[in-house]
Amino acid sequence: MTRTTYNHIAGTSLERIAALSDGLFAIAMTIIVLEIHVPRVAGIHTDQDLARALGALAPRIVTYLLSFLTLGIFWVGQQTQLNHLRRADRHLTWLHLAFLATVATMPFSTGLLAEFTRYRLALLAYWGNIALLGVVAHAAWRYSEHGGLMKEGTSPEVCHAIKHRIVMGQVLYALGAALCVIHTYWSIGFIALVQLNFAIAPRFAPARHHRA
Repeated sequence: MTRTTYNHIAGTSLERIAALSDGLFAIAMTIIVLEIHVPRVAGIHTDQDLARALGALAPRIVTYLLSFLTLGIFWVGQQTQLNHLRRADRHLTWLHLAFLATVATMPFSTGLLAEFTRYRLALLAYWGNIALLGVVAHAAWRYSEHGGLMKEGTSPEVCHAIKHRIVMGQVLYALGAALCVIHTYWSIGFIALVQLNFAIAPRFAPARHHRA
C-alpha cells in the first residue's frame, strides 16, 4: 500500500494560484498609481503654477506607466503558463508564490525609480526587480515541463515559445539597463519600447498557415 504524505497532496490547485495571482497583481497595479499625488494647493496661485506642479509629476507618471506595462506583461505570461498546465504540485505552488513575492516588490522599485530617476542605482534596482520576475517565471515553466504537469497535447513548439519569450524579454531588459551607462533616461526609454513591443506587436504579426 502506497503511503500518502502531506507533500503529495499540498498545493495542487491551479485555480487557487490563479485567484491569488489576480488579487496580488490588482493590488500592485493599484499601489503604483498611489505614488502620484495631487499637487498641494499651497504655492499654486495661477494656471502656470499648476502646470509647473503637474510637470514635476512627469517622472512618477512615466514610471507608473512603465510598471503598469511590466505587471501587465508578466500577468499575461503567468496566465499563459497556467493555461497549459493540468495540475500543480507543492513545489510549483511555492515557485509561483516566489513569483508573486517579486511582483509585490514592484511598487517599491517603482517608487524608488520615480524618486531618483537620474540615479543609476535606482534604475538597476528596478531592472533587478524585472530580472527576478523573469528568472522565477522561467524556473516555474521549466519545472512544469520536467515535473509532468503539462496538459496532454502541449506541443514542444508551445514550450519553446514560452521559454523564448521569457529569455528574449530578459535579454532586452538587460540591454536597456546597460544603457544607464549613457543616461538613465536612455534605459527608461528603451525599456518602454520593449514593453510596447510585447504589448502591441503580436497584433500585427502575420498569421502562419500550417499544412494539415
